[in-house]
Amino acid sequence: MSSKDYYKILGVEKSASAEEIKKAFRKLAHKYHPDKQGGDEAKFKEVNEAFQVLGDEGKRKQYDQFGADFNQQGGFGGGMSWEDFMRATRGQGAGNGGFSGNFGGFDFGDIFGDMFGMGGNRGGRQRRGGDIQVDIELDFKEAAFGVEREIKLTKNNACDVCDGSGAEPGTRLSECGECKGQGQVRRVQQTILGAMQSVVVCPKCSGAGKFPEKKCKHCGGDGIVRSESKYTVKIPAGISSGEAIRLSGKGESAGAGAQPGDLYVRVHVRDHAGWERDQYDVHSEITITYPQAVLGDTVPVETLDGEKKIAVPEGVQPGQVIRLKGLGITRLHGSGRGDHYVHVKLDVPKKISKSVKKLIEELRNEL
Repeated sequence: MSSKDYYKILGVEKSASAEEIKKAFRKLAHKYHPDKQGGDEAKFKEVNEAFQVLGDEGKRKQYDQFGADFNQQGGFGGGMSWEDFMRATRGQGAGNGGFSGNFGGFDFGDIFGDMFGMGGNRGGRQRRGGDIQVDIELDFKEAAFGVEREIKLTKNNACDVCDGSGAEPGTRLSECGECKGQGQVRRVQQTILGAMQSVVVCPKCSGAGKFPEKKCKHCGGDGIVRSESKYTVKIPAGISSGEAIRLSGKGESAGAGAQPGDLYVRVHVRDHAGWERDQYDVHSEITITYPQAVLGDTVPVETLDGEKKIAVPEGVQPGQVIRLKGLGITRLHGSGRGDHYVHVKLDVPKKISKSVKKLIEELRNEL
């Protein structure tokens, strides 16, 4: 008998339900698919073989009774080759809108749709404008406390004359006869898997579902114009360098019947001389003299809140840290602030006068 344990391959218990088996296969198929970075074709074949058996009620009963050596028909489903199976998972030969239909106990579109952009919901994909990214630079304090910035950019916007409909003002929009106003059409194609059904954007109206009786003179019926946009962006306090703020629907317009893309504002925070950030804490250094270290003193420290006088205790040691509670960076999406940590450094002069040297020698003899 074969030593293959299909339950172990899928990482499920022998008592697992059909839905649990399908969920486990979906996760592993996405992980090991050869078209993904880091994919593993051998592992992908193995988990598919396991699912071909455990995902089919009849085959699963036979496997539970006789093991993996029972007579399987099909390999990758109905006798198809590995190449045919891979073409099926990539959606080749069934249109661009995604798979609909079931084969071998699973739905290719449901399992592989989001991997290859086919749309596992089988509802077709609405046209969507492109996303845009803009970069802004903040200084250390602006990132710590938050700030408002005005963003200006030139992009494709909905026509301000026809409001993006593509129709001349005062005229009507007529329903598309091809898709009956749905913006989507179904396509059925015969493949090695049988009849495969897909939902695609209507090629006649480009997904709008309607046609203008008279095209807008300003945009030529496209519903799009190239123009400048201005947005006021609220940068939240505590944001870190590299993080982005998403402005939904503020990206490129794609015309009538389409959803606009999003605008991403990526933040870059300039370094500040003398300060280092550690999440929501700030670190800096002070350099004190030997007498200050021995006798203690009050010294100025630059903080986010301006200059502060801090007490250096008697006998402070080099490398000792003084905590200034609540003088750090505002916590993003939280409450309160981090702390400011002051690291003490000792200034040891390289050259001293004879009188000073004599005093230090006398001090050494006293200690």
